[in-house]
Amino acid sequence: MKLIGNFVTKKSQWAVLFLYIGLFVVGIGLHAQDAPPTLLDFWEGRAHWQVDLADVGLPIGESDTLDRGEGVLWSYLHASYESSGILDQCGQPVEFPGCTTLWESEDNGQSFSLTAPFCMMTCEACPCDDQRDHITAQQYPRVVATDDLFYMAYEWHAQTILRTSEDGLNWSDWAYLRVPGGTWPMSYDPCSDIERIGEHPFIRGQADGCLVGAPPGLYVDGDILYVFVAAGSAPAHMRCYKGARHGPLDELQLCDTDPLFSGATEYGPVALSGADANPYFDFRYISSADLLADGDYLYMFYEGIRGPDELERGMDTQFALGFARAPLDAIDGPWELFPGNPIIQDVAFNWGIGHADVIVLDGVTYLYSATDQRTRGRYVLAWN
Repeated sequence: MKLIGNFVTKKSQWAVLFLYIGLFVVGIGLHAQDAPPTLLDFWEGRAHWQVDLADVGLPIGESDTLDRGEGVLWSYLHASYESSGILDQCGQPVEFPGCTTLWESEDNGQSFSLTAPFCMMTCEACPCDDQRDHITAQQYPRVVATDDLFYMAYEWHAQTILRTSEDGLNWSDWAYLRVPGGTWPMSYDPCSDIERIGEHPFIRGQADGCLVGAPPGLYVDGDILYVFVAAGSAPAHMRCYKGARHGPLDELQLCDTDPLFSGATEYGPVALSGADANPYFDFRYISSADLLADGDYLYMFYEGIRGPDELERGMDTQFALGFARAPLDAIDGPWELFPGNPIIQDVAFNWGIGHADVIVLDGVTYLYSATDQRTRGRYVLAWN
């Protein structure tokens, strides 16, 4: 009986020990979830995106938001007279799609208002001229603030344009990322297979055969400036250029790996839509990179476009948001695609979430984008 008693006692002791270990592990888990989730948590399936604010006052368009401290945020967004009553520096209404404008929040990004109904970029002379001043097509602005300069990249008729500023308000003259850029015929200048525009089932009579540019992305690593652009179409690729950020911005060189990654290799069965079309969401275009360093990785949100869903539709109609990453010490090496792409929303008709404006405020990760066809709101990264 004594042996049995000892055995029971030891068994009970082990049970109590395992109970304490279990409670300790659970406690660690609960403590970890006291902190907001990170992009690594999302990548590994522990977090998800949910609508935080359905409407933050930004018009439908593409924005890039910077934290200026003490609850003040600046959002750079292209807008027109049609969308927001925007005038150019000469007092004329700005045609759609519009010029870069500045919106401000004083409540830590919950609501924004237009600082002034004018384009930020001054025109060389009046009247403003699109070829000279880009006044009607300063689209998809991306802005990065460093300790001494602000950098901006935007799309002008598929070309990537770069500018700098000392205060984020007054901007330098512009520089092309690359010449030729945008779209051009191969008879003008031959291009590589990565830059080539391929066949699409619902596009015919393609005038140009090459593409480098479109909505850009920006990232600064020390003294190196990275610019991320679309290369080619159908299938689409993401590539980058890099160089000394204090040097000539029109002399950036192609990154070591080209492309960083590619989209779907085919349009897929033409009748597919919604979730069924997800595997093909980034066939036609990959662009509009938004970069955020988190932990050991640089994460990228990018717009994938499958392309029009009908012949002669006249516009792209199938959008979704992709996600990728690379180690911070290998930014221009091959990138890893998120296995659950696209994120937040399945391939959607016309207004689908494709453009991301991501920012971390007080440790919480937010994403500004469309919440419906007419409203721009804020998503938050939350624990599952």
